[in-house]
Amino acid sequence: MLILFHETMWGHPVELLGAPDGVELTTDRSRIEQADAVVFHIPEWSRHAPQKMPGQLWVAWSMECEEHYPLLKSPAFMSQFDLTTTYRLSSDVPTPYVDQPVSEIVQGFARPASIKTETAPLACFISSKYNLSGRQTYLQELAKHITIDSYGKFLNTRKLDADNGRDSKIATSRAYRFTIAFENACSEDYVTEKFFDPFWAGSVPVYLGAPNVADFAPGEHCYIDAIDYSPRELADYLNTLVADEEAYNAYFAWKDRPFRPAFVKLLQRTERPWLERLCAAIRHRRPGATCDRHPPSA
Repeated sequence: MLILFHETMWGHPVELLGAPDGVELTTDRSRIEQADAVVFHIPEWSRHAPQKMPGQLWVAWSMECEEHYPLLKSPAFMSQFDLTTTYRLSSDVPTPYVDQPVSEIVQGFARPASIKTETAPLACFISSKYNLSGRQTYLQELAKHITIDSYGKFLNTRKLDADNGRDSKIATSRAYRFTIAFENACSEDYVTEKFFDPFWAGSVPVYLGAPNVADFAPGEHCYIDAIDYSPRELADYLNTLVADEEAYNAYFAWKDRPFRPAFVKLLQRTERPWLERLCAAIRHRRPGATCDRHPPSA
């Protein structure tokens, strides 16, 4: 089976995805007539779309929030695609931001929280200017009432000793009681690594974003949703937890219990590699294409 990636998500090499047996990946657009399926990265969509070949499947692919790319919300536009693979749990092949092996998640999330050595209660890592969630205004007001160590470009007050991306953020967050986890836009199911990384670090995420974030929480009482508070109210609540060690530690009680059923279901749906699940979905929709023997996974 030949899958053409018309775009490769901001230029990342498609070879890194690793093709299942019997599947060839290509970015050579001259082979579009032979492709069984064509994957389009919608945030890079061009108005000059190619002609769709008879029997060919088109796949809409995006990890970006639909609030930033309204085409993803357009029924007329999306009707030209046969399959979708996005962060939406309702897509044909969901791609949520929690995609590590289940065994690693179980081990990492269960790890006891380390001793908090930083004086400031909150760590923040925001550099992007995207602000459809209104997070900048909220944080500016919050910073008036509680100390925030900000390592990003926004409200910067601290510098990382070495910036190795996500690993450095997680390592730094371990020393803080709370970590800001504010999305750049608010949309159902758009729950990114900002929410999950504090769990790896043993810090409590203070979240702003998806209205259904509870569906992605690994345990009960494991995060704080900023939407429930004004900035001043949130600061007061966090300061109360800082002063009450027992109340703060209650946010880690979930580590000694089984994951919430909704989170277990999420892990089960994404246990197989994304490309393998995509191939299965293509094969299911196009029986003449040989992919793998597994049934499609939603």
